[in-house]
Amino acid sequence: MARPATISAASPALAPSQPSDYRYQRHLIDDTRPVRGSTVAGLSRRVPAARDHAAYWTASNPFNPLARPSLWVARRAAPRNLLAPGVVFPGEPVPPAPPTAPGAPAPAASRRQVFRVRGLTKIYGEGTAQVRALDGVDLDLHEGELVVLLGPSGSGKTTLLNQLGGLDLPTAGELAYRGTDLTHATEQQLTSYRRNSVGFIFQFYNLIPSLTARENVGLITEIARDPMPPEEALALVSLTPRLDHFPAQLSGGEQQRVAIARAIAKRPEVLLCDEPTGALDVRTGIVVLEALERANRELGTLTILITHNAVMAEMADRVIHFSDGRVLREHRNATRAAPSTLRW
Repeated sequence: MARPATISAASPALAPSQPSDYRYQRHLIDDTRPVRGSTVAGLSRRVPAARDHAAYWTASNPFNPLARPSLWVARRAAPRNLLAPGVVFPGEPVPPAPPTAPGAPAPAASRRQVFRVRGLTKIYGEGTAQVRALDGVDLDLHEGELVVLLGPSGSGKTTLLNQLGGLDLPTAGELAYRGTDLTHATEQQLTSYRRNSVGFIFQFYNLIPSLTARENVGLITEIARDPMPPEEALALVSLTPRLDHFPAQLSGGEQQRVAIARAIAKRPEVLLCDEPTGALDVRTGIVVLEALERANRELGTLTILITHNAVMAEMADRVIHFSDGRVLREHRNATRAAPSTLRW
């Protein structure tokens, strides 16, 4: 099949005088961009296909298995696809299917793998004081999934979250992010990974009291590689009217939503949530869950939520039950329940 005609982004005829007329969007068929400042071989960041960029970027680099030259394509905001359905360049993989409607998640087989975990083990202490926090965990996690880790205290949920987030290293086993081994990464490499690819949300908000909501989120956007404006992140969690309020002027639920906005402002590939509603009442907790669900749905972020609350499992694509440092069982929901329908 002939390659569709290409045009230079520098062509005067294509200069977008109005942003609404043309959008330059990155060609997302298995392209990668290396993490800035990292020397981990193959460590990269893939951007969800639903995200528009100020520039369409596809560069030859050692991280790209296809290693093809730069290609710029101008495309109108509508229709969304420049190529006819099913048409791809020779030698390139078929692009992922478009996201399904809310409540009907795509099968895991159609999503790219983000984490591959095999035999993951974490041991604390020695001798009679030894504790196996993780005991041979096998797990695959895919982009766009909303996964709930369910289990009692001490079952290993938080320890696994720390491993996935690069906060701790395992004692044994394999942990790969986008095909890159994290188990032997240096601290500098893990710092780049956490800064660019992972968003953390904890039970406690960890906001700076002397900064407004906008300024708390802005701290992250100052160091992130491709951030969204703080105002946009706060709008995603319905806090536009509270942009210039200090934490002491916000309710507990609003402070947690600021923490969510801070985590998603850097457009992470992975969002790790450790008991995000643990300190909140039911009504406020549902508002927080709605903010997390919206971020997962609109940004395509792999979202992993750990909880003791079995009711929250209904809003997930997949539920993984933990016990004694092992995956006890897992199941996939046919449809995701809306957070507003949850009661506990």
